[in-house]
Formats: sequence, C-alpha cells, structure tokens
Amino acid sequence: MIVATLFIVFIVLMVIGMPVGVALGIAGTLSIVMSNLDTQWFGLLAVPQNFYAGLAKYPLLAIPMFVLVGSIFDRSGVASRLVNFAIAIVGRGPGMLPLVAIAVAMFLGGISGSGPACAAAVGAVMISAMSRAGYPRPFSASIVAAGAATDILIPPSIAFIVYSILVPQASVPALFSAGMIPGILAGIALIVPAVWLSRRHNLGAHERALPRPPFWRSLFEASWGLAAPVLILGGMRIGLFTPTEAAVVAVFYGLFVGMVVHRTIKFRDLFLILREAAELSAVIMLVVTLAGIFAWALSTLSVIDPIAHAIVNSGLGEYGVLTLLIALIMILGMFLDGISIFLIFVPLLMPIVNAYGWDPVWFGVLLTLKVALGQFTPPLAVNLMVACRIAQVPMESTIRWVIWLLCSMFTVLVLVIVFPELALWLPRYLGY
Repeated sequence: MIVATLFIVFIVLMVIGMPVGVALGIAGTLSIVMSNLDTQWFGLLAVPQNFYAGLAKYPLLAIPMFVLVGSIFDRSGVASRLVNFAIAIVGRGPGMLPLVAIAVAMFLGGISGSGPACAAAVGAVMISAMSRAGYPRPFSASIVAAGAATDILIPPSIAFIVYSILVPQASVPALFSAGMIPGILAGIALIVPAVWLSRRHNLGAHERALPRPPFWRSLFEASWGLAAPVLILGGMRIGLFTPTEAAVVAVFYGLFVGMVVHRTIKFRDLFLILREAAELSAVIMLVVTLAGIFAWALSTLSVIDPIAHAIVNSGLGEYGVLTLLIALIMILGMFLDGISIFLIFVPLLMPIVNAYGWDPVWFGVLLTLKVALGQFTPPLAVNLMVACRIAQVPMESTIRWVIWLLCSMFTVLVLVIVFPELALWLPRYLGY
C-alpha cells in the first residue's frame, strides 16, 4: 500500500505540472510518514538528514562549476570562432554547415558538459547561418539539438558526475574516458544522415555562394577555444587536478578568454552570467537532494530488491531485460531530464546490473546514451526545445528530420551493447 502510494503520488504530481524535484520530495516524505505512524515525529527527522546527505558530496561541486563554464563560453564568442575554423577546414557545399554544427557541438561538449547549454551556444550561431544558406529552420533546429546530445557523453559530463555519485564503483575519470569513443561515434553517426539529407533534398542551395573563412586567421582566432578541452582533460589525465578542480580551472580560463583575449564579456555581464548559472545549478542540486529522500524511502520500504528480483526472474533473459530497460529509459527520456532519470532509476537498476554481472562503467555509458537519445526525442526533449525556441519553429515541424538522426544514433547504442570494449577499452588503457 505504501509502495503504491509512493509511485502514485509521484506520478500524479508530475502529471499536474509539479517540478520533478518537488514531486520526488513530497512523495518520498509522505511515504516516510506513512511507514512511521507509530514513531515520534513520524520519522520526519530522516528528511533533513537525507536532504543534507544528498548534497554534501565533494564531486557534486563540479556541477555548478561546469554550468558556469557553459554560461561563460556561451557569451565569450568561442562558438562563433570555432564555427569559422570548422568551415575553413571542410569548406562550403551542401551538407557542410550541418557537419560543422555537429562537430562544434561535440567540441563544446569537452568544455561545458551540458546539452541544453551547448544547444543554446551552437544554435545562436548556426541556426541563423544555416537559414541564410537555405536550410529550413526545422532541419537546422534538429541538427543542433541532436549534436548537443553528444555533450553528455563527451567529457566532462554532468550526467557522468551524477552517476558516479550514485555508483561509487564507477569513478569520474573512468566514466569520462569511457564516454569518449561512444561520444565520437555518436557524432559521426549524426553527421552521416545530416549530410545525406542535405544532398538528397537539395538543402543549403545558397551555401556554395557564401565566402570561405581564411584558414590561418580562423585557426588563430579559435586557438583559445581549441585549448580549453586540452587544459581540462589533459590536466585531469596527468594528475594536475581532480574533475572538481578542473571545473574551477575551466571557469577562470573561460573568464580570461572572454574578458581579456576576446573582450566579449564585460564586468557588467558577470552578474547576469553568475545569476544564470546559479539558477540552473540550484535547480539541478535541488533535484539531486530531493531525489535522495525518494531513494531513501525506496530503500527503507524494501522496494528495490523485490523489483530487481522479479525482473531478473521474469524469463526474459539478459538481452530481453536489457531491451526492456532501453525502451523504458528512452520513453522516460522524452519526458524527464537525464539527471532526474539517473536519480530515480539508478538505485533500482543497480541490483539488476549486479545480478547479470554487467560492468558499472559500461552500464553508465549505456544509460547515458539512452538519455542522450531522449534529449532530442519529442514531445519534451530539452535540447530540441532550446533549439526550436532559437529557430522560432514548433517542435512538431522537426519530427520528419529528427527521426533519421534518432535511428542513426540508435545504431551506436546497439554497437556499445554488442561490443562493450567500445566503452571499456580506453579507461582500461589509461589505468582507471
């Protein structure tokens, strides 16, 4: 009865429009009260304890820092300079601007680690440029949203940081390195249909007439942006700083580039940047802490083990269960953001992972790939929502283009399932 109440209250609150973090906290608190009616304070002292326990984790400090990095680089002009450099390399022609949009989104994934932030930064530059070249705005929004979805795979990744908190066996450096190859493969998988669709439907007819930026000048202007992932990831690899410290270094590096080098960020802009990053970080951290109450309620009600036992003994087999989980997470990804999915379902899924002996790092990459697909799958795809807002088009107008990109990226998910070494080789080679 209490277990049913836990999930029913959560679902009802979500349906009526309650923020996901608040819905998790209320459902968890109500379940704690119902299971402790005969105790003093009805067990409510567990609520502030778990609220604090969910927040007081050192790796979580990296989340507001990387959110701030995304805001800084969004305003520093790095994205536009990277776009010019990419165009200087690949040239002009049908399908080249979509290729550049995806490549730049992948590269920015090595700086911010946030899909929506990347969609905003790349979309602000690329959607108008693609429109001038003759690409339909729904197509441009689809390309930007799909390219930004690779950001949670390519390190640094906020999703991987949250997963490492929930699964201590999977360290942040191991997850970062494990996501590199699947992230690059996902980007390549998106580029193929993007170029093919452009040429098949004769999109971007005006692109050939646009000027090609000079290579060396573009390289010089983009050099500070190109150095950012090298500083962040290289510093972590050689042991100069931890992922959390790397996020702080990235903040100061971004401020230096924006305020001193490019001079696109003024002192008056700092308050707006800090406020924007603080608001987004507060939302993420609030969801993390309130989900801790929900997870504790699941644990004390002994819900996790029976559900895991029932799934493992359902007769579906290992790959049948994996297919079921893929379908479940992808459907949820259409309605919930990745961090919420991790916080709600990772505690439920880890007993299944342990039962089948799956590698937790490999499963983390697999789960993140599913969430990445959900980020540009209508009706509530966060990346697609940002891109559509910039392009000023309704989300339903993108479906005819998005479906091709989804199918292509789904093949990478299948490859990682069939060949786990795609995710596990690099962390093992690096010694994580």
